[in-house]
Amino acid sequence: MAVKIRLARGGSKKRPHYSIVLTDSRNPRDGRFLEKLGVYDPMLAKDDEKRVVMNLDRIKELMATGAQPTDRVTRFLEAAGVLDKKVRHNPKAAVPGKQMAERAAKKAARAEAPAEE
Repeated sequence: MAVKIRLARGGSKKRPHYSIVLTDSRNPRDGRFLEKLGVYDPMLAKDDEKRVVMNLDRIKELMATGAQPTDRVTRFLEAAGVLDKKVRHNPKAAVPGKQMAERAAKKAARAEAPAEE
């Protein structure tokens, strides 16, 4: 059984509230879980200590036995000092898409045309 530490969404429309849970990776996002390990409230300010509350001792114990945290939970654990910060590199993030590149080329061509006349 592949066990994950991930977020389960709760709260109403436009008012999200997440639980950090231990679950089988085959279960749905908001479905059955094995254990609740903490909460995440994105509606609170970023510097509020109640924004992310986790049972760090239990999470360390579960990770030692093979539980894998998802990307978002990994970031929470990095911020808490449990995991080492991982260097992330996405070189394509700054590259414009195909349509945006075409628009930029047209705009540059229009800008050069009056200058030549």
